[in-house]
Amino acid sequence: MNKVKITVLKTMFNEDLAQEYGIEDLSTCPFHKVGQTFLADYAKPEGLCDEAWKAIYQYVFALAHGAGNSTFYYNDWIKTPGVAICSCNDGIRPVIFKLEATDIECK
Repeated sequence: MNKVKITVLKTMFNEDLAQEYGIEDLSTCPFHKVGQTFLADYAKPEGLCDEAWKAIYQYVFALAHGAGNSTFYYNDWIKTPGVAICSCNDGIRPVIFKLEATDIECK
C-alpha cells in the first residue's frame, strides 16, 4: 500500500445557495486553502476536515491499493491514471481536491 497525495485545488462559494440557506456572514471553507497538501493512506491525515475525508476516503483507499495503474470509471471520468478529482460534501462551500497515487510506501 502506498500513500496518496491530497492537494486542495479550489475552494468555492455558491452565493445563491448561501443567501437562501446559509447563516449570516457565511463564506468559503475555513479549514482548507488552495495549495494545501496532505499525505494519506488508510487514515485521515491530521488537519483534513472530517467531512471532506468522508467524501474522498474511498478514492484515497483505491489509489493507495493500486488503482493508480488505471483510470477511474472505465476511462470516462479522469484521463490521467492515478489521479482523482473529488469534492467535499458541502453544497454551499465545496472544496475541490486532487488525489494522486505516489510511490511512497506506507509503514
